[in-house]
Amino acid sequence: MVFFKDMGDDAVLEELGRRLGQRRIALGLTQAKLALEAGVSKRTIERIEAGAATQTLNLVRILRVLDLLPGLGRLVPEAGPSPMDLLKLKGKARQRAASSRSANPADDDWSWGDDA
Repeated sequence: MVFFKDMGDDAVLEELGRRLGQRRIALGLTQAKLALEAGVSKRTIERIEAGAATQTLNLVRILRVLDLLPGLGRLVPEAGPSPMDLLKLKGKARQRAASSRSANPADDDWSWGDDA
């Protein structure tokens, strides 16, 4: 089992590319056929399977052809408000995140950087 949490970015891309290549082969698709059906270049398929970075749109197109797009919802689940937020906001959803501020501005460890 691979634990993505413990991997660097390049290793994650390599593992993702390897898995996409395995899925493509399991479906009996050549790189050229997948590229044609996904509307991307064959070189894009080669690069992704080799672990190179790609545009998100290209990845979505490839996932769609490989019938893996439904799994994207599990990758980034929809975030709902917590019960406490619902009580505080009286049923309204939050529109933005607030930055954390210390109660006393003197507590901030800010400096000009010339204290060396």
